[in-house]
Amino acid sequence: MARGKRGEAGADDIRAIIEGRHADPFGILGLHEAEGRFMARCFIPHASAVTAMSLDGAVLGELVRRDDAGFFEGEIAIKHRQPIQYRARNEGGVWDVHDPYSFGPVLGPLDDYYIGEGSHLRLFDKLGAHAMSFEGVAGTHFAVWAPNARRVSVIGPFNDWDGRRHAMRLRLNTGIWEVFIPAVGVGALYKFEIVGPDGTLRPLKADPFARQSEMRPKTASVVADPSPFTWTDAAYIDKRGKTDWRRTAVSIYEVHLGSWRKRADGGFMSYDQLAEQLIPYAADMGFTHLELLPITEHPYDPSWGYQPTGLYAPTARFGDPAGFKRFVNAAHAAGLGVILDWVPAHFPTDEHGLARFDGTALYEHDDPRQGYHPDWNTAIYNFGRKEVASYLVNNALYWLEHFHLDGLRVDAVASMLYLDYSRQAGEWVPNQFGGNHNLEAVAFLRRVNVEAYRQHPGVMMIAEESTSWSGVSAPADAGGLGFGFKWNMGFMNDTLRYMARDPIHRRFHHNDMTFAALYAFSENFILPLSHDEVVHGKGSLLAKMGGDDWQQFASLRAYYAFMWGWPGKKLLFMGQEFAQREEWTETKALDWYLLDAPAHEGVRRLVGDLNATYRDVPALHARDNEPEGFRWLIGNDHANSVFAFARQAPGASPVVVIANLTPVPRETYRVPMPKAGIWRERLNTDAGWYGGTNMGNLGEVIAKQSDVPGLGAYADLTLPPMSTLYLTCAE
Repeated sequence: MARGKRGEAGADDIRAIIEGRHADPFGILGLHEAEGRFMARCFIPHASAVTAMSLDGAVLGELVRRDDAGFFEGEIAIKHRQPIQYRARNEGGVWDVHDPYSFGPVLGPLDDYYIGEGSHLRLFDKLGAHAMSFEGVAGTHFAVWAPNARRVSVIGPFNDWDGRRHAMRLRLNTGIWEVFIPAVGVGALYKFEIVGPDGTLRPLKADPFARQSEMRPKTASVVADPSPFTWTDAAYIDKRGKTDWRRTAVSIYEVHLGSWRKRADGGFMSYDQLAEQLIPYAADMGFTHLELLPITEHPYDPSWGYQPTGLYAPTARFGDPAGFKRFVNAAHAAGLGVILDWVPAHFPTDEHGLARFDGTALYEHDDPRQGYHPDWNTAIYNFGRKEVASYLVNNALYWLEHFHLDGLRVDAVASMLYLDYSRQAGEWVPNQFGGNHNLEAVAFLRRVNVEAYRQHPGVMMIAEESTSWSGVSAPADAGGLGFGFKWNMGFMNDTLRYMARDPIHRRFHHNDMTFAALYAFSENFILPLSHDEVVHGKGSLLAKMGGDDWQQFASLRAYYAFMWGWPGKKLLFMGQEFAQREEWTETKALDWYLLDAPAHEGVRRLVGDLNATYRDVPALHARDNEPEGFRWLIGNDHANSVFAFARQAPGASPVVVIANLTPVPRETYRVPMPKAGIWRERLNTDAGWYGGTNMGNLGEVIAKQSDVPGLGAYADLTLPPMSTLYLTCAE
């Protein structure tokens, strides 16, 4: 750094500051001591005169304008280093400017150490924007990872979006840039202006760690309110930590918050309005959890949140972060858990997002065979880069800790596990062993699951994984991926294909309903009827059912009861609980008026009763993920399309589930029973209450012991048309 006379800044340094290309602005601006004297330097565009002042308003000295662009310096009367401010003047008036370059760094050597080795688990407290008091002054600390940038600046209305005004300090060992800016507080808009390694200005970037964002289509980050939230869910969290969800009823209501309901003017409901309406509805329906399509900030509504640009920010569509915390707190008060769909597999290439963040492939791979996803036109995270893996692990922990979420459903896990996912030969790069497994992604998934369960007992980490990868829900220390549960896509695909057939043809496809029993306990499964099944021309679940309108309703009721009786946890997408006729679109609310029709209201009543029965009868849930919880009674009656099985659990009375999936009633149909005695008809999907024909067994049947040695008990039943029955032992 060239110096002028009496320690003055050199002309080259001044010009570099004014042009926004100085490599070390903290080496020029702010306070600098030489021979016991302090020199103050500042860059304040539009100022014609500047006076240096202490924070209490005492005049410390008049600075000399070294350049008409606004560069000032001069000796000031202080004896030790301290934060200072400037009073700037021009023909238009007077204004005060706090000097960010008179403050020391906020991050410390321990942060550098843990960031450097990729093991920092509190990054969300260090990076991003944090309103705070530092060295006795209120302001905001900004920090961002951009190791290959020549310059990074914080810009916003507070500096006229001028990247020359608040250039940041580079921490050489980590590639983290930071600056504390006094007087910038909660609600301030900001972005990062980055000069890439080639010296060119990058598109303005939103903060990767921003806790709040502007409402789309605007893309600036927002300094979030750091005020502590008053949670009242301690009892719920304590109970959750002692719960083994594998042996507990789990019935999930999957929701897209933007289209469950809308305001009268067609706008989005707020988090508070959703808390007032959605939570009581889901609780009354008997669901145990809400699963939200991603609410991480995203620019494009039709992406449904699966292309997020603000992974740490609850979307502004429904309110601020405190509003989402109130939503979760209200859900816990109602006994509902909240699961968030989480997207660590890929990210969109919007220019304000992570793509080529500092002018290089920083978060993604540079090679498109590794870093570009052909299905979704997105970038793929470089899981092998420790800073990227740490960014994502910290994000998962952030949602679990700061928002008390009860689990994360990890989207598109299969695309993470396989290097050749959706790629042809020559379009992918093998791993170090020549295989197609993404070893870095495997290590990342194990790490995030281990940390989530270690730090937050009782949460659920759920994989949307559609392949035969072994051990998805096996513990990480046993060689598995460490998830708690996996979506059973095979069950969903097979059974929906069966139910879509005309009932007269179902006899030829009987195995579609039975095949899932062969692998039902290879993982801890959730049975999903998700949003993916009712979009893009697939039609609603009701429309998928074969037959005429009556048969479709009857088939849907019978199918729901079959699924609720089948081993595995349950998930149903919003609207399907009352048989939404049209496929889902994010552009409008569900068709709630359909509940005025008895057939639709009947389906809603059935789903509520299925949830209650599933929750109240231990045999239906206590061994959902273990083979001793299931036994076939009739699995091969192709001709009649009848299925019967028993659900059981230690110390609990068994439940018999019988499904007749044709519109033909079956009189005196003989079913093997777990034991002789009186069996009550606990649930009948053909009941008039649900919109059926009211055929059944008058509330109970008697199982008799067979006279043939070794055959056990049996009962002769009436099987209503297109129906499923639950029978419980009257002990």
